[in-house]
Amino acid sequence: MNFNFFDLFWVFLVISSLQPIWQKYQIGARRVQALKQFEQQRNSRVILLIHRQESLSLLGIPLSRYITIEDSEQILRAIRLTPPDVPIDLILHTPGGLVLATEQIARALIRHPAKVTVFVPHYAMSGGTMLALAADEIIMDANAVLGPVDPQLGNFPAASILKVVEQKNVDRIGDEMLIMADLSRKAIQQVQRFVRTLLLDDVPTQKIAPEKVESIIEALTTGQVTHDYPITVEEATSLGLPISAGLPRSIYDLMELYPQSQGGKPSVQYIPMPYAPLRPTLPEPKGRPLPESNAKV
Repeated sequence: MNFNFFDLFWVFLVISSLQPIWQKYQIGARRVQALKQFEQQRNSRVILLIHRQESLSLLGIPLSRYITIEDSEQILRAIRLTPPDVPIDLILHTPGGLVLATEQIARALIRHPAKVTVFVPHYAMSGGTMLALAADEIIMDANAVLGPVDPQLGNFPAASILKVVEQKNVDRIGDEMLIMADLSRKAIQQVQRFVRTLLLDDVPTQKIAPEKVESIIEALTTGQVTHDYPITVEEATSLGLPISAGLPRSIYDLMELYPQSQGGKPSVQYIPMPYAPLRPTLPEPKGRPLPESNAKV
């Protein structure tokens, strides 16, 4: 059979159009396989909350990608599908996001009966830190950071709005600013109340010393530093948070499967099926396939 130039052109065009689809399928399959392997190693449910495509910020101006209601819907479903005696491992890479979505996820985590561990390979700022506070254990890369959880109203920190009102005479302040100040005061009180709920939810394990709870709340919620201030492992430990440094290599391998992209939406991924607790598998003789998970769709 003879091919002319136009036939070769169409073949090339078809192959070029199918290549991105094939590459997407391959990386999706590798992600699922990596999740399965990590779950088998940890005998847990693994949930990823990864926000890529970060943009630089200055003094707390919000980043372009953040925790949304869609994220909370998917994570809440993953938690519901997890048996109560199966631990949850949450891998976080996020600048934060909506308070409503963050609180929904955090409440679901603290209500899960089994152990909840949060892994932070690079950063979990603002709402990400709030999710970390809901965990029984926080495991971070030695160079990873958390961040303050003080509320932001628009592009302004609530604490800074209150400070402006305190420093000026009331008759020199506009009604809009007074309303913003009232909202700021309420926002700070609400966040402090919720963080206190997270920190005190460790009875009887006492992951955080009771005498340190109020100092942690003061440091994280009152705007003592800028909203993008990086809280290192050492500083978080000194505050009294249950931090340990040193991530397994498989966490970094997973992160490499979520490279910075030019488009798309934040990735929340888990194996979407209810299943019984995974048990460590014994090596099989050569020539025999490993047994499949006993999960049911």
